[in-house]
Amino acid sequence: MRFEHETLAQRVSFAPGAAAAAVRTEVERLGGARVMVIAAEAEADLAEKVTADVPVALRHDEVVMHVPVASAERARVAAAAHDVDVLVCVGGGSTTGLAKAIALTSGLPIVAVPTTYAGSEATSVWGLTEEAHKTTGVDPRVLPRSIVYDATLSLSLPVAMSVASGLNALAHCVDSMWAPRTDPIDQALAAEGIRALAAGLPAVVADPGGLAGRERVLYGAYLSAVAFSSAGSGLHHKICHVLGGAYNLPHAQTHAVVLPYVLAFNAPAAPEAEQRIAEAFGTASAVHGLQRLRAAVNAPTALRDHGFHEADIDVAARTILEAIPVSNPKPVSLHDLRRILRAAWQGTDPLFLASEGEES
Repeated sequence: MRFEHETLAQRVSFAPGAAAAAVRTEVERLGGARVMVIAAEAEADLAEKVTADVPVALRHDEVVMHVPVASAERARVAAAAHDVDVLVCVGGGSTTGLAKAIALTSGLPIVAVPTTYAGSEATSVWGLTEEAHKTTGVDPRVLPRSIVYDATLSLSLPVAMSVASGLNALAHCVDSMWAPRTDPIDQALAAEGIRALAAGLPAVVADPGGLAGRERVLYGAYLSAVAFSSAGSGLHHKICHVLGGAYNLPHAQTHAVVLPYVLAFNAPAAPEAEQRIAEAFGTASAVHGLQRLRAAVNAPTALRDHGFHEADIDVAARTILEAIPVSNPKPVSLHDLRRILRAAWQGTDPLFLASEGEES
């Protein structure tokens, strides 16, 4: 066994019911005296409570899905104008993404306080969208210095959104099994992440007001993001980045819908990874395990329910083809991508993808 693995330097604090105190501690550690708090308008009250004990110089609420370049530029200008020295982001992936966009050009440290299971807080991956094209990259400057996880902050997240966000995290795990830079450590983290998410999501659905399930999902989401940040973007994420950037589809729901089709496509060509995923689900088959979980939590099933149109399949497939990693477990053709996208658009049983050449 021969590989190289780099562990990212980051403090992680699980502080149920104590986010404000934990954020104060992290800001003080960073020497913050002029804090920029980033939170969408809908989470302004929550962010105010979380940052009540830190020296806030600016509150910024222009948070837009997929982080448009123009929005990022306005946030960068605001941070510079207020002489900000620490960024605190309170929210989901779009909020963390905006903080990362500021850090990318300024080097400002980030304290991330997630309220969803997006996992962006644990990666050095950034993404910006301009003219319907999403660009992503990796840069150590955007990795939050600290994460404060407090499951009570996710209690207001509706069950349907919790499910979609948790399945987005699960997609990080699955992609990490065969992404370009994957290694045995990434795969071990991903397997444990799958186990945690598979246990936690049904618990959230069964008891939305309980903390046990939400804490389990936060734990799984963190592991998934650490694995993904190291392993890189595989076929699944390349598909979803194009769909999100070009068609402005909702991030979590898109990942939740596309995942079973990519898993069904790749699994036959990656038997060791497929076995690890299946074992993490506690089933004989990875796809069956995922589908059992999806049924239990009433997961999103079709891209047509979220704004993707059948007429866009061909153009999307051509765009995605240019970004497919050469390390994917099996070669991917334009025909394959059309089949995957059409199946995801319709919500077809993903197992049909195992039959080569079959059209939906």
